[in-house]
Amino acid sequence: MTSPLAHRFHALADNVERVVKGKRDTVELALTCLFAEGHLLIEDVPGTGKTTLARCLTASVEADFARVQFTPDLLPSDITGVTVYRQGTGAFEFLPGPVFANIVLGDEINRASPKTQSALLEVMEERRVTVDGVTHPVPRPFMVLATQNPVDLGGTYPLPEAQLDRFLMRITVGYPDLASEVAVLTGVGSDAAPESLSPVVSAREIAQCVEEAAEVQVADALYDYLVRVVAATRTFPGVRLGASPRGSVALLRAVRVWAASQGRPYAFPEDVKALAVPVLAHRLVLTPEAELSGRTGADVVEEVLAGVELRGGVRR
Repeated sequence: MTSPLAHRFHALADNVERVVKGKRDTVELALTCLFAEGHLLIEDVPGTGKTTLARCLTASVEADFARVQFTPDLLPSDITGVTVYRQGTGAFEFLPGPVFANIVLGDEINRASPKTQSALLEVMEERRVTVDGVTHPVPRPFMVLATQNPVDLGGTYPLPEAQLDRFLMRITVGYPDLASEVAVLTGVGSDAAPESLSPVVSAREIAQCVEEAAEVQVADALYDYLVRVVAATRTFPGVRLGASPRGSVALLRAVRVWAASQGRPYAFPEDVKALAVPVLAHRLVLTPEAELSGRTGADVVEEVLAGVELRGGVRR
């Protein structure tokens, strides 16, 4: 019997695929992030469908949604909110910003100044915002869904390592294959657009799935394997800064959702291997020499996976 999480997961994927053609793997990674209540960073060159994917996800979920178009003149208060003085009542009132939603789309997040980018640090980690010394919790579930262009393009500000570490995953969309691109062209002018999608899952159901995923069983041997994979990134040649314990926690949360989406109440080593690159690669800081040689964080994670073996058995 299909679990509620697996049913809703694939219903969402099918709905998004009505618009986003030929990217099932990418869509499923994004949904894994959603059901793990993590934050997602979609990075790719302009025109590959980053914002379309994000809009399709938000259109498929019946929840409070807010969009922020990041620009160089955007201020931190434009995101978190501001306290104003009401002359009629003689009291100060907090006006919440767009971050007080279940899903917040930050479009082209690396076009805002570092000061504005840092306004998201507290809310992404602690699910709350502090303004003028007063703490305001955001609704649950809560997800920041951000898009960005590669940092070597003009007019962009690289996200600091501390903020990158708060994204559960970083994924790319990539160019579609020929058949999918033809499908995109034939769909132009039809109802194949994010606005045509109807919600298939509610915020309450997402919250229930978050709890269901937490019940997925993980064997002691798999805990050991996961931690050794993450630890190996810290001592790997060419890596200046490896993945932190936050990376271990993020990978575990994603693995549990991935297993549940396949209809399994327990996780496999293959789940770790399937998710390690999108969860860990963006958390690594390579040495200048490694970067000059063309190596990437994804290369390092793949080599780590090839070198770390499972010790002990995992129930099949």
